[in-house]
Amino acid sequence: MPLRLSLGIVSALAVSVLVAGVARVDTAAAVSQSPLRAGSAAPTAGYRVVHTYPHDRDAYTQGLEFVDGALFESTGLNGRSSIRKVQLETGRVLRRRDVPQAHFGEGITIWRSRMFELTWQSHVAFVYDSESFEPRGSFAYTGEGWGLTHDGTSLIMSDGTADLRFLDPTTFQERRRVRVTDAARPVSSLNELEYVNGQVFANVWTTDRIARIDPQTGRVLGWIDLAGLLSARDRVNGDAVLNGIAYDEKGARLFVTGKLWPSLFEITIVPRP
Repeated sequence: MPLRLSLGIVSALAVSVLVAGVARVDTAAAVSQSPLRAGSAAPTAGYRVVHTYPHDRDAYTQGLEFVDGALFESTGLNGRSSIRKVQLETGRVLRRRDVPQAHFGEGITIWRSRMFELTWQSHVAFVYDSESFEPRGSFAYTGEGWGLTHDGTSLIMSDGTADLRFLDPTTFQERRRVRVTDAARPVSSLNELEYVNGQVFANVWTTDRIARIDPQTGRVLGWIDLAGLLSARDRVNGDAVLNGIAYDEKGARLFVTGKLWPSLFEITIVPRP
């Protein structure tokens, strides 16, 4: 989003998380090993940096995706929005398509051979060929567009509220939606999304936290606290917030970055005592 807003969010309790690392995050196992009582807040985990990669400091990152060995990114702001294919190791942009100035680009996801891109307030999603970036159509939707991912069956969209929408990938029609909650309270400002081993990972805008969400119930199963990942001196202004989650399913690697960040990080989730 272009402006920072104050955000009220329920703080998770610092209890143990039985997750050895993001490569093995499993919804059923996490719930069965560390059950959440009705009304209780989800536990919070920390992180360990595995590797640091260069990232375009001018990229106002809105969406991030890792597919078949390649990193894809969308950027925002009117007149600066684009979709990109990026070389992970160097941060070099291998392919780019600019979005018309009238649109503020938002989240992306790749489903089969198509890339879907949301726009913030234009109420339209663009569809591209994921290899060539050539346009392949568009869909209209109500409300704002923020983050986008998919579970292999449905596109999953956030709109700045506490809701996640599940959409038909061929028609963009809404199939269902869930309200995301922690300790029975809604968690709003859900932004960039990634589907990781049966869970939806969601940045909470303007915070350094990622929620791990059960896509069936909307309940937050756990939090990842990424405070300190990027130093204060490397944040050029108030808009340089955490935003961008990508998961390499084959390599079991989790990547995160932010708007206007000079680095992209591969991390592992670390339990807290």
